Amino acid sequence: MVPRLSLIRASQPTEPRATVYEPALCIVAQGRKRAMLGATIFDYDPAKYLVVSVDLPIVGQVVEASEAEPFLCFRLELDVPALAALLLEMPRDAGSGDSAGLAVNAITPDLLDPVIRLMRLLERPADIPILAPLAEREILYRLLLCEQGALLRQIALADSRLSQINRAIGWIKRNYAAPFRIETVAREANMSPSSLHHHFKAVTAMSPLQYQKQVRLQEARRLILAERADAATAGFAVGYESPSQFSREYRRLFGAPPVRDAARLRMSSELAFSVA
Repeated sequence: MVPRLSLIRASQPTEPRATVYEPALCIVAQGRKRAMLGATIFDYDPAKYLVVSVDLPIVGQVVEASEAEPFLCFRLELDVPALAALLLEMPRDAGSGDSAGLAVNAITPDLLDPVIRLMRLLERPADIPILAPLAEREILYRLLLCEQGALLRQIALADSRLSQINRAIGWIKRNYAAPFRIETVAREANMSPSSLHHHFKAVTAMSPLQYQKQVRLQEARRLILAERADAATAGFAVGYESPSQFSREYRRLFGAPPVRDAARLRMSSELAFSVA
């Protein structure tokens, strides 16, 4: 196994599914996928790659896949300490302004070359401990030189605005079931409430409160689907006091009430398994 590397396969298109994308590089080898961040749609295929710089609630969907030509995707989790170490050896370029935490760019031969070399190591496990870090380092280097290089630099800088937003995101994810107060999150990020709200929305395309709601609802969905909790129990577990409000917000995000949504997902998973 290559650390931080995942390979994703789907033999048919999927329903739109809300999930949290963690900082990573995604490259499609075959097929096409769609990621929706707020009202913005990002499509990526073998000609493009996707980079995520912060934990983001995303609606993802495989839109092009079949048994004959399945969707195939390379995903590499971004190693923030390695990015920081690499920056020490590169010319300083802090970048400016806020950027969305997700971007799609055209893939280049310079980036694709170390990605292929990293993949080939799966056939030579004995070489992985020595050669995988070298290929991964080159991948990070190529990303730092790309259009989103300034954004990736911000990930590794402890005093950057993006790092402050990351601290706010981490607090929300750890305390999603607690009552929300913008002042508390702002203190965690060492920002004023108004500054946090402005920069948080620029990076994530949603307010801190909207982010908390999505984290709550996705955890509730996991409880209902994986642990077969009933809707009232799941809603209470993630911080909702009103079952009707929970059901209403769940349906708004996932397109169906909790029980119907869970049944639909189980049926979809069983069908995918039967044709894989």
